[in-house]
Amino acid sequence: MKIIVLAGGTSPEREVSLNSGRAVADALSSIGFVPIFTDIKDPLSLPEIYKKNCAEGVFIALHGSWGENGIVQAVCEAANIPYTGSGVIGSALAMNKFMSKPLLNSAGIKTPISFVATSKNSNAHVAQKLLDQHGKIFVKPNSGGSTVACSTVTSIDEYNSALKLAWQSEPFALVEEFIEGEEVTVPVFEDESGTPFALPVIHIKPRTGYYDYKNKYTKGATEYICPAEFSTEITQRLQTQAVSAHKALSCNVYSRIDFRLTPSSEIYALEANTAPGMTATSLVPKAAKAFGLEFPQFLQQVIERSFSLTR
Repeated sequence: MKIIVLAGGTSPEREVSLNSGRAVADALSSIGFVPIFTDIKDPLSLPEIYKKNCAEGVFIALHGSWGENGIVQAVCEAANIPYTGSGVIGSALAMNKFMSKPLLNSAGIKTPISFVATSKNSNAHVAQKLLDQHGKIFVKPNSGGSTVACSTVTSIDEYNSALKLAWQSEPFALVEEFIEGEEVTVPVFEDESGTPFALPVIHIKPRTGYYDYKNKYTKGATEYICPAEFSTEITQRLQTQAVSAHKALSCNVYSRIDFRLTPSSEIYALEANTAPGMTATSLVPKAAKAFGLEFPQFLQQVIERSFSLTR
């Protein structure tokens, strides 16, 4: 099967996406697929690329902006191109972190108190109130990923600098109360019938600070424990909430839900990822391996289950 592996794009996560795409292409090649690695700069060019290569489907290894927010998915659907992962609605909902919160909350999932700040209205008074209450807040692009342009803030001066950094990625910054606790992520996969289930929980332990871009992509900077060594009760709660989030946001085939687990064992969902990192050492493949699926076999199942969907 000829598969277009879409990577690159034009978002701040371009380099991460290129790494994901190369890893996917190599893994698919190892089990007999014919991957066509494609560094795409314009989603509207996809139908012509697809037709030119006589491909049979697309593996989306794009991160950020139009690769993950439903646009490239809409192009695929308009051109009747099979593609991996979530559809237009699920991708758009998960990508917009602020808009996803009411849906998560309605499913019984806690999320940090938050608001959106723009250059026209920074809501500095609201930020100051959160700082007074919690001592620390977190600022990030509302529709970004890979911890790009994220900041921990403890003063209004830092807040203004953090906003400028976040606005370099997009016009909307998401400002949240900072949830102290353990960094946790739970990948969700769907079986052949389309029923989602949670893969093993991953406990993310940066050696210093929080799980920022440096700790995420510097070898040895973070320890990953998979399966996480939490109690059975906490593990089950995390997995149940991950599946609930996957459903609430209309995700398809696979996703990764990021959480914070507080010292008092409260669980807060931070965000959902519909096109998470996809190298052999990324978090979703780690969980798949702990479940018993090697990276190439996991990718094959993602393709088979995605292409069988009625979009």
